[in-house]
Amino acid sequence: MANNQGKRRRFGSVRQLKSGRWQARYRDPSTGQLRSAEDTYATKRDAEVALTHIEADITRGQWADPEAGKVQFGDYAVAWLKDRKLADRSRERHESVIRLHLLPTFGARPLSSITTAQVRAWRTARLAAGVGEPTVVKAYQIMRAVLNTAVDDELIRRNPCRVKGADRYDVPERPVLTVAEVYAVADAIAPRYRLLILLAAFTGLRFGELASLRRRDIDTTNAVLMVRRSQAEMQNGALFDKAPKSDAGVRPVAFPTELLPDVEQHLDCFAGPGRDGHVFLGPQGGRLRRSNFRDDWIKARKKAGITADIHFHDLRHTGNTLAASGASLRELMTRMGHSTPRAALIYQHMVNGRDREIADRLGSMIRKTRGGDVAP
Repeated sequence: MANNQGKRRRFGSVRQLKSGRWQARYRDPSTGQLRSAEDTYATKRDAEVALTHIEADITRGQWADPEAGKVQFGDYAVAWLKDRKLADRSRERHESVIRLHLLPTFGARPLSSITTAQVRAWRTARLAAGVGEPTVVKAYQIMRAVLNTAVDDELIRRNPCRVKGADRYDVPERPVLTVAEVYAVADAIAPRYRLLILLAAFTGLRFGELASLRRRDIDTTNAVLMVRRSQAEMQNGALFDKAPKSDAGVRPVAFPTELLPDVEQHLDCFAGPGRDGHVFLGPQGGRLRRSNFRDDWIKARKKAGITADIHFHDLRHTGNTLAASGASLRELMTRMGHSTPRAALIYQHMVNGRDREIADRLGSMIRKTRGGDVAP
C-alpha cells in the first residue's frame, strides 16, 4: 500500500504548454470554475510560485477577478459619470474634461493596465502641450475619483493615481483694486453696468449671483441684498438659475449705504419690471451674459487707466480683501458664502449685526475716497 502520509494537497495545478512555457490554473473562489493565471511562465517553479501568491490573496480576501480589470477605462468612466448626482453645469464640465483630456490617452486601456507611471507621463504631457494647470488638476481629480470607484467595485486592487501634488496647484495671487480704481471703472463703463461693478467690489458677490438678482432680493430700507440663487451658462448658451452649492450660499449681504443712490437710480432706469424682474439686463433687455459683458469690462478697465490684466472676478477678491479688515474669519466666510453651517440665518440679526458693521466700514472707505460725491 502506497504511503501518502506527509503529502500536502496542492492548490491548483501547473502544466506545460506546446510553446514550452508553463501555465498556472486554479479554481475561481466565487464560481468554482477552473481559471488560468493571467500570465504564463518560463519555468515550472515560476508557475508554482504564482499559484502560491494567488492562494495567499484568496486566503486574505484580497483576490480580484483578473477579467474584471479588463473593462476599458472609457466605458467605465462614461458609466461612472452617468451614475453621479451632479448639477447640469457640473455634469457638462465633467463630461468635457473626460472627453478632451482622459479618453484620448486612457479610453481604450483596460482599468488594470493603467499604472502610476502612465498617469505621471500623461500629466506631464498635458502640461507640456499647454493645457492650463487648473484643467490638468481637474482632469486628474476626476480620473482618481473614477478609479477609486473601480477599487470599490473590486475591478482593480489599487488606484494608480498616486502622483504627489497632482491634485492641487498654487493659485497665483490676484490683484486688488483700490476704492478709487473701482470707481474709475464704474465711471468708465456703460451706465447700466455701473452698479454691477460697485456691488461686485463692495459685496463680494460672484458674477452669477449678481446676474440672478431680482428686484425682490434688494432691501433698500436696510441696504441688504438677499442671495438666493446663481446664474449658470451651459456650453450651448442656455442660461438657468441654480441653487448655491451649499446652504451657506443662501445669505443676506449688507452693502454700504453710500451705494443707495446708485441702487435706486439703477432700479428706476435699468432693472426688469415687477418684483421678479432681473436687476441686471443686457442692452437689448435680455439676460446678462458673462461672454457679452466681457468686452464692456475690458474697455472700461482700459478707459479707467488700469493696465493690469484685472478680471471681473478680481472685484470679488477686492471686496473680500477690503471687508477682511476688522472682520473675524467666520464673519468673512459667512459674507462670502463659504461657511458650511445651515443657512437658516436670522435676517434681522445679519442686517443689524456684524455684517452691517463690515458694510459700514466699506462705506467709510468710499467716503474717504469720494469725498462729497456720495450720500452721508
